[in-house]
Amino acid sequence: MSDNPNARLEAFSDGVFAIALTLLIIELKAPGAEGLASAGDLWHKLEHLLPEAFAFLLSFGIVLIGWVNHHEGMKLVTKSSGRFLYANGFMLLTMVIIPFPTALLGKHLFTEHAAPAVVLYSLMCALQGVAWLVVGRTTLSNSLFKDEASATKIRRANRDSMFAFAFYTACAIVAVWLPLVIAMVITATWIIWLIYGLKIKGD
Repeated sequence: MSDNPNARLEAFSDGVFAIALTLLIIELKAPGAEGLASAGDLWHKLEHLLPEAFAFLLSFGIVLIGWVNHHEGMKLVTKSSGRFLYANGFMLLTMVIIPFPTALLGKHLFTEHAAPAVVLYSLMCALQGVAWLVVGRTTLSNSLFKDEASATKIRRANRDSMFAFAFYTACAIVAVWLPLVIAMVITATWIIWLIYGLKIKGD
């Protein structure tokens, strides 16, 4: 029997992350044969899939980074509590809802309906910031961390989560008028975070 009190929680969370990643690809459908008279017609249809492919890759990166953060975060925790389980569940909720705003973003990014799609996507990112903050604060308030060094890392992560909430909430507001600009900003932000995360994990 495992000595890890969160073994089942980690296994369950890994499964949810895997499902969220898998669901993202469902909206990316291969073009049918209808209306195809030449190879050029197929290339043209594939070109129209580029926004959906972009949204898929962006959201895949977000979920993957979330899984890595969860994996690293669980190394700082040696205990569990009911509140911690529910906080983790709230965080997982923000992951499994990603396919919906992803589908909207992919279908409407380069249309006159882009604003609602980008606003919703930004709010989804802001909600993730709240979820990670809840997990972090629950860990600290219930003294579930391994040692003081772990607590310091969690506090630092909490500050990042608060910044993420404020930043993506601001993005959601600005996206009402400048959806394409905000879509680029969000993409650049996650790319930077991915590079930063790789650097930190590699040190």
